[in-house]
Amino acid sequence: MDIRVGDVLTLKKKHPCGSQEWLVLRVGADFRVRCRGCGHEIMSPRGNIEKSIRKVEREDDAQTSS
Repeated sequence: MDIRVGDVLTLKKKHPCGSQEWLVLRVGADFRVRCRGCGHEIMSPRGNIEKSIRKVEREDDAQTSS
């Protein structure tokens, strides 16, 4: 799965604060993600995060310069 730093992941389960959106801070064998609701950061194995992803939101930075 193609996950990059800066992506916003919508996961299946809610965080105790009520948010389902997480910002990706680090990618590798583990993911470091920050809750978009309360700012809590966790590190979790790649497989656990990839299993629980519902949606990936990415801002395309590829803008043409004229």
